[in-house]
Amino acid sequence: MTEILVLYYSHHGATREMAQLVARGIEQAGVGARLRTVPRVSTVTEATESSVPEAGAPYAELRDLEECAGLALGSPTRFGNMAAPMKYFWDSTSSLWLKGTLAGKPAAVFTSTASLHGGQETTLISMMLPLLHHGMLIVGLPYSAPELLTTKTGGTPYGASHHAGAASDLPVSADEKKLCLLLGRRLAETALKLSK
Repeated sequence: MTEILVLYYSHHGATREMAQLVARGIEQAGVGARLRTVPRVSTVTEATESSVPEAGAPYAELRDLEECAGLALGSPTRFGNMAAPMKYFWDSTSSLWLKGTLAGKPAAVFTSTASLHGGQETTLISMMLPLLHHGMLIVGLPYSAPELLTTKTGGTPYGASHHAGAASDLPVSADEKKLCLLLGRRLAETALKLSK
């Protein structure tokens, strides 16, 4: 069965909710979704996370990338870039890069920010960089999605986004939910077309 990896890091839960919506969109297109996350990193070198997360999706392994037919990558924004735990994970993928494991597979990105203009687009673009180095094919959101033109919250052609608010307490809006579902469906449909 074709499976799309939905790989995310979430600190306050919004990116996790978006990942679940993207996964639902993937499944609506008749493709399986594999949810995975990455552990936190610490500036204290002695600090470590449990090898199994307390709740939510299991931690990603390189095998998940090898086995996927496509990838949806999500991270909260940190100063216009992906969060350190996600960057740390991608820094461990050189062996896959050397083999060209991900080359030709479709990928999409999504993010959540505390402020509406807090770097959503730069985060999405910076998340694309390692994917492009791996030879992945980037899938975005088309302006044929009416929510992209009418949203008062998140949403970009580069990928799905969410405005969580300064206290990270704003719910994922109706427009943001629709764009997450659409992103998942487009990614799955692209993976199916590429697999023929």
